[in-house]
Amino acid sequence: MLHIPDGSIKLANPAIEPLPRGANFIRAKALWELALDIAGDPSIPYGGDRDVRVSVGSGGGASWKPALSFATGSAIMAHDVAAGNVDVAFVNPSALLTQAYRGTGLFDRSLDLRVLWVYPSWDSFAMVIHPRHQVRCVRDIAERKIPLRMSVREDPTHSTLVLIDQLFRYDGFSIEDVLSWGGEIVPTGSPYGTSRMHGIADGTVDALFDEALVAWFDFALEHGYQLLEFTPGSLDAMVDVGWRKMTIQPGQYQQLARPYDCLDFSGWPLYCRADLDEKHVIDVCKAVVAREKQIPWTAGDYKTISQVFHECEEAPRDVPLHPGVEIFLKEHFHV
Repeated sequence: MLHIPDGSIKLANPAIEPLPRGANFIRAKALWELALDIAGDPSIPYGGDRDVRVSVGSGGGASWKPALSFATGSAIMAHDVAAGNVDVAFVNPSALLTQAYRGTGLFDRSLDLRVLWVYPSWDSFAMVIHPRHQVRCVRDIAERKIPLRMSVREDPTHSTLVLIDQLFRYDGFSIEDVLSWGGEIVPTGSPYGTSRMHGIADGTVDALFDEALVAWFDFALEHGYQLLEFTPGSLDAMVDVGWRKMTIQPGQYQQLARPYDCLDFSGWPLYCRADLDEKHVIDVCKAVVAREKQIPWTAGDYKTISQVFHECEEAPRDVPLHPGVEIFLKEHFHV
């Protein structure tokens, strides 16, 4: 029987406390709920109007006077943050902010960015392949020009596609090359999408390349899929680009029988341009502490509020903190 996970995030704080009182806050909360519903429409394709931008400022005059803007979006939006068009943004995973800061991989120049804090999210990027192909590592795909039916994310801006492109490039090929050999993309919006899970169950998907392993990894291994190894040397090359190596162990996933060397896909940094006013940065830091119980943290990954300011495996960080964060930590955490 096919089991498809419901995909709901298990929250560390399911009991949300009441929000502050105040008519203007009620109106702001109402607008947020409207925006969330519109952007969260499941019929909106990935890459469509599904991101949210929030601005804080003054609407007391004849025109709106923005003071600080926040946004969700793709990794490449770091250009917009660096240019000052958006003040603060999230990116997933941390490694892509590293690339923006270094000017490597996805970015052809270094962007002057800094971290405010990192949302804890422990994850990995892994690959599996159906045993009928007798493939050991990624290079075998290129050398044998195997026409794989590949399960990958449908959003063309998704961070996993950036990673896959960088990984395949090490062996001198691309997703487009696989398609030219007769391969096919089996797109999925979510890591546990119906097309993917049915494709695993009936074996019609040849290979899967993705993060969010909790959604699909055990299911694939249970149905006979085998670990696809990274080509020797490719992990080190990916580290040079800005990724981190990771080894997942038996016990972390039920069906994993041996250690598997792969890539870290952890952390959602909240970042800004380097010259963002320190007061704004301190205000954002104060806000995450004040609103800790309202933020939907992921159970298991989130432990304490101080965790978001200090590097750990759930919140890796290779980009410096904004100086305003250091001031905040000294004043409020005495560190």
